[in-house]
Amino acid sequence: MGNTNATITADLAAWRQQPIGVEIAPDQTVHARVWAPTRSSLSFVELGASGKVIAASELDAEGNGYFSGVVQAGAGTLYKFRLDGGGDFPDPASRFQPFGPHGPSQVVDARRYAWRDGGWRGPTLAGAVIYEMHVGTFTTEGTYRAALDHLGDLADVGISVIEMMPVAEFPGRFGWGYDGVSLFAPSHLYGAPDDLRAFIDAAHAHGIGVILDVVYNHLGPDGNFLKEFSKHYFKGNTEWGEALNFDGEQSASVREFFIANAAYWPREFHFDGLRLDATQQIFDSSEPHILFEIVASVRAEAQGRSTIVVAENEPQDATLIRRRAVGGYELDALWNDDFHHIGVVSLTGDDEAYYSGYRGAAQEFVSSAKYGFLYQGEWYRWQRGRRGTPAFDVPPIQFINFIQNHDQIANSAFGARLHRLSSPSAYRAVTALLLLLPQTPMLFQGQEFLASSPFLYFADHNPDLASLVRRGRVAFLGQFAHIATPEVSARLDDPGSEETFARCKLNWEERREADRVVAVALVRDLIRLRRKDATLRRQGVHDPENLDGGLLARAVDGAAIGENAFVLRYFGESRELDRVVAVNLGRRVQPEPLAEPLIAPPSGMLWRPMWSSEDPAYGGCGTPSVDSDDGGWVLPAESTILLAAVPREGAPPAPHHPTTEQEARAQWKARYETTAR
Repeated sequence: MGNTNATITADLAAWRQQPIGVEIAPDQTVHARVWAPTRSSLSFVELGASGKVIAASELDAEGNGYFSGVVQAGAGTLYKFRLDGGGDFPDPASRFQPFGPHGPSQVVDARRYAWRDGGWRGPTLAGAVIYEMHVGTFTTEGTYRAALDHLGDLADVGISVIEMMPVAEFPGRFGWGYDGVSLFAPSHLYGAPDDLRAFIDAAHAHGIGVILDVVYNHLGPDGNFLKEFSKHYFKGNTEWGEALNFDGEQSASVREFFIANAAYWPREFHFDGLRLDATQQIFDSSEPHILFEIVASVRAEAQGRSTIVVAENEPQDATLIRRRAVGGYELDALWNDDFHHIGVVSLTGDDEAYYSGYRGAAQEFVSSAKYGFLYQGEWYRWQRGRRGTPAFDVPPIQFINFIQNHDQIANSAFGARLHRLSSPSAYRAVTALLLLLPQTPMLFQGQEFLASSPFLYFADHNPDLASLVRRGRVAFLGQFAHIATPEVSARLDDPGSEETFARCKLNWEERREADRVVAVALVRDLIRLRRKDATLRRQGVHDPENLDGGLLARAVDGAAIGENAFVLRYFGESRELDRVVAVNLGRRVQPEPLAEPLIAPPSGMLWRPMWSSEDPAYGGCGTPSVDSDDGGWVLPAESTILLAAVPREGAPPAPHHPTTEQEARAQWKARYETTAR
């Protein structure tokens, strides 16, 4: 390795992809650029496989806090940065950490991978079904390459977008990924960077987009060396550690680092977007907000492909998904915790802790179907404050609904999946509701085949930190009274145990078992229905092509017809195309009287089951006609039934009535003009 080139030419700026880090130059040398404003010198140190220093070359100070230079090295070179002639540390923007976050960084040439997805145009939220995946437990092997082998299974079910839990390099042998420290380096535990590229390439070939869960609110406590380069990376605190400095002293370079990271994933790995973790803990008083700039960078680097940027936001602040013209940050969608909480309470009866603001009642499901968030500024006793913001103008597709995710499964005492905490028929009914609602549904890995494996909290740390994590986990789960009991808390799984991690791995052989084949069929059939049926495909709005501005012209309404029973009516292009989703999460009901306009069929027609969670094909006990001329409505226990209108036998021709919104407006206008004359 020779000396650095002191001159940074315009040519360098032309081919560099990122403002920071180490990149391969056209002549196969590398160019390094690092921000370390309080350091007087910074050197690129080449290391051998044993860790022995081969050579060191000093980078040039740019005079703005950055050091940069051209180095005679190439792809595969192991290196660290030496600060002020003293300690050697991994590259803050390392592309790969083959020996973990404490080891050397490795130069990566992303251009060597031959992409085959040139025709891929990217996913859209319209019609999307999302699938949350943790690479380390998705297969027994826990690698990108092994996960690739099951993409056909996901495509067969109808999954259109994978939401991959964080893969940024983190310490230890296993973990969820939310304590990442090398934010540009895909975890070596799951494979090499090109293995991740191959997974995404193959997903696109199956018609599946892939978005990446990223953590821009804090970094993990072990292997985090950013402070060695600048103390200005951090400012204040979050629930989990020091907060990132997006609006304080020297925050411009911090913002550059994270905006570059957001752009890096779609550029070098062809990710189709991001899921932003816990955005309520991202603090920024700047204009524009860092979240807006992150979204803009993702879209700019997608090179014309469509992208999806989703946020987790516990307070449910709809500002994140509004246009910038009205003060928003222009994300595409928000996770909807309210729907999850309603579903869990209805299925399990558990209303402790943060579930205490929910009853699992019919009216809550109706309100959520119509308006997305249940809390839009009401008082929430558990948090001793108001929760949510108004979201009446938000299209349904921008709410991500789920009944299971990584957090919520792990927050049960023993990581049990929801189908193990409820009756089979009730679980089928709520699963069907999730997939028939106009909001965008998300499944957690293995949910489609009723996986037996739990999903627990696991994190491999050094002994001192592991002890703190273990105690912290017990304290967190103690908010649930039944878990805080001595007999349960004493049996909680150790997050630092490799056995805990191993138990969470999916067993894909289960998918072939008879009862699980049936479960997969239910999910597959529902996803096909929501995409093929002309009315369901509208996803709850009259004009899916025009969702911008004002209160929506909603095409879904609903009513409770009992404490645990309700109906949702989806209005089609004509009344004959209307659909009714009838849900009963309690005992068999035959409501009488039932004076509810939403269940009135079109003239000369009756409602008949189009799909039912109680179909014997899915393990159910059969479905009655539901609607009859002599007995009114009957809903079987714990069921969800999709109803379509069919002609009533022997009925006289229905009088002509407007069948489209355009025709209705024309008839109203004609009547108005006649009256006016």
